[in-house]
Amino acid sequence: MSTTSYAEVSQRRVLIIEDNRDGRETLECLVGMWGFEVESAEDGLHGVRKALEWQPDVAIVDIGLPLLDGYEVARRVRATLGNRVFLVALTAYGRPEDRRSALEAGFDAHMTKPANLEELSRLLGPP
Repeated sequence: MSTTSYAEVSQRRVLIIEDNRDGRETLECLVGMWGFEVESAEDGLHGVRKALEWQPDVAIVDIGLPLLDGYEVARRVRATLGNRVFLVALTAYGRPEDRRSALEAGFDAHMTKPANLEELSRLLGPP
C-alpha cells in the first residue's frame, strides 16, 4: 500500500517564468501559499526546458524575457505539450495588439502587471 496522500497526488504544478527576481520570488511565494507545487525559471530558454521536463499544469510567463521572449516560449511549449498545459501571459505589455499576439502565440490567457490576484487565482484553478 502506498503512503502517498490524495493531496500529494492531486497537487497542481505551476511554473513561473519571469526574469525579474523580486517579481518571480514574490509570485512563487504567493502561488505556493495558495497550495500549488511551484517551480520557476529566470529566462525563456530555461523556462522552455523546465516546462518540457517538469510538465506543469499551468505556466505563468512574462513576455519580455531574455534569451527567448514569452511568445516563443508559448510556441515551443504548446508545440510539445499541446493543451496539457494552461499558459498565462503575465506582462507589462497591455495593448490590444499585445493581447492578440499572446493568444496567437498559444497563450490561453493574457494579464497585465501588476496581476489582479483574484483573476490569477481563478485562472490557476483549485490546487
